[in-house]
Amino acid sequence: MCDTCGCGHDDGVTIRKPGQQNSEEHHHEHTHAHEHDHDHHGEKHSHSHEHKHTHPHDNDHSHAHEDHSHSHDHDHHHHEEGHAHHHDGDDHHHHSHGREIQVEQDILSKNNLLAERNRGFFEARNILALNLVSSPGSGKTSLLEKTIKELGKEIKFFVIEGDQQTMNDANRIHAAGAPVVQINTGNGCHLDSDMVNKAVKELNVESNSVLMIENVGNLVCPSLFDLGEAHRVVIISTTEGDDKPLKYPTMFQSSDICILNKTDLLPYVDFDVEKAKQYALQVNHHLKFFELSVTTGEGMNSWYKWLKEQIK
Repeated sequence: MCDTCGCGHDDGVTIRKPGQQNSEEHHHEHTHAHEHDHDHHGEKHSHSHEHKHTHPHDNDHSHAHEDHSHSHDHDHHHHEEGHAHHHDGDDHHHHSHGREIQVEQDILSKNNLLAERNRGFFEARNILALNLVSSPGSGKTSLLEKTIKELGKEIKFFVIEGDQQTMNDANRIHAAGAPVVQINTGNGCHLDSDMVNKAVKELNVESNSVLMIENVGNLVCPSLFDLGEAHRVVIISTTEGDDKPLKYPTMFQSSDICILNKTDLLPYVDFDVEKAKQYALQVNHHLKFFELSVTTGEGMNSWYKWLKEQIK
């Protein structure tokens, strides 16, 4: 469970390549950390558990359990599991807020530390990493498909796809001609730097290339998690409403590039491009905009030109 946003991204996360979904190479990776301090009359138990499970999908499941340590001190029994209990007759006091805030800080701190390691790796290998974020249906995958097909002979692309379930997007990118791995987050609503770190190793991303990370479709939680990318690209479509930047300001604050997609539908939808850009600039006046239609190709050349300029 992610205590920062409430999602369960630690449960059932899988990383796999197209063609592996029905093979024995499909792995689940779970990491659970539990700390228990119990404070009841006369006894103290402190338990620290860290479990790592690897499940190759076969008729047999093998479990590897590591790092179990228990310490017992029979003077006080202190229980700390997101809250503290003090029992004195019928008087119960619950103190949870301080602990919850600390957990959130710990999660973001650990994520940011690994994100910096990812960033250092990308810079050392001259890998341009882009984090593509948007609501579902904005056209992220279609943008990737067209970009790979039209620039694939000039630029070496690698792709990490993030979705809660299915291999659908990874299969589309594979068909477009780029090496790809799919991260299925289960109940999770975003990618984090640890998932990306593992996926990069699985994908074997080459030096002097472009790594496209298509995040889970969500304009809220992905904004909190640095993946180590060089640029965050937020994509909105003309079918979504021009007030998206005001509704989801954190995502636009944390992005460098804003792509306005599906401009071919402007005659048929109630969307004001200039108003959307104005709202976005109120949130982040450093944003760079691209107005384009993946369907018709209008405006794609400006996007391609920018991509080429980012490659050293």
